[in-house]
Amino acid sequence: MTLSTTHEEIPLAAAEERGPVPNLRDLIDAHLHMPFPLRRNPHEAEAAGGVEAWLGEWGLTDEPEVAEMIHRTRPAALAACTSPAVDAGLLQIVANQIAYQFVFDDHAEAVGRRSPGRLLPVLCESTEILRDGRAPSTPLGAALTDLHRQVRERCTPAQAARWAWQSREYVHGLLYEAVAQAHPFLLGTENCASIRSLTAGVEPFYPLYEAAQSRELPVAELHHPVVRRLSRLSADVAVWTADLFSAVKEQRAGEMINVALAHQRRHRCSLQDAVLLAVREINGAIEEFQKLHAQIEPKLSPAGVGYLEGMTGWMRGCYDWSRAVPRYADVTSVPAAP
Repeated sequence: MTLSTTHEEIPLAAAEERGPVPNLRDLIDAHLHMPFPLRRNPHEAEAAGGVEAWLGEWGLTDEPEVAEMIHRTRPAALAACTSPAVDAGLLQIVANQIAYQFVFDDHAEAVGRRSPGRLLPVLCESTEILRDGRAPSTPLGAALTDLHRQVRERCTPAQAARWAWQSREYVHGLLYEAVAQAHPFLLGTENCASIRSLTAGVEPFYPLYEAAQSRELPVAELHHPVVRRLSRLSADVAVWTADLFSAVKEQRAGEMINVALAHQRRHRCSLQDAVLLAVREINGAIEEFQKLHAQIEPKLSPAGVGYLEGMTGWMRGCYDWSRAVPRYADVTSVPAAP
């Protein structure tokens, strides 16, 4: 969706017609169009216990601040919202992967903030584990090795290979993020969106939704241009929606890679207006997703239809999780009007 490069005043009339909204979270709710039904996996509590045990096994929550971050982030809740139809075993892998990515992302952010070059050993270890099966040398590497094992045991070799490739894309994105943080004058809105699509780490989960089907997805369907476009749209909608609710937290922390904050820098407008610009972009992407989904669904196998359901789960699930998770509670401290 193309947006003007000049400052725009975003009318609040639509929200006011529904009644006054007190804070930024309510403003988002009033304007965001989220047509997909709310669903939640019934195995959430089991997954939450499993995540806690798995993180503890690899020493990832030995530091109190990491344990507190996990408590505020609730990875099993995000897994339950995004993956409502998968079985308990696959939900546990999804939850473990979400938790791992949050720990890895925060660690990379802290290291990269000092210097992007300091990230190289961290990212190289992950890449070599995923690409070459290298033995780990850190607790994060050991956890990734075990997560990779879980994926290989559940997925076909082709699905596991796609998971590893998408996970390497996520790892590379963290280096781009560190460079952008160190040189913010180079960061335009388009570059921010491109980096965000990588650091979101959403698409590594999609091979798991292939594995959730009773039969393997036909290659022609998996690589169909419309299916590939739906994959890109769904991942962007999921992470952009999370950006709406995390914008306050990330602005206060001096973070740069957030779609709403990118609009604020570009248009030199209030955070509220920037959020509404981002909402407009999200609504446009959802509308395109719905049109393409209706076009391709009748042509797909049951496995292909189930695969697309995994994509819609991430769009709706990120919305429900983001608006409720303690990690982004700061969104309610900002008024709806500038």
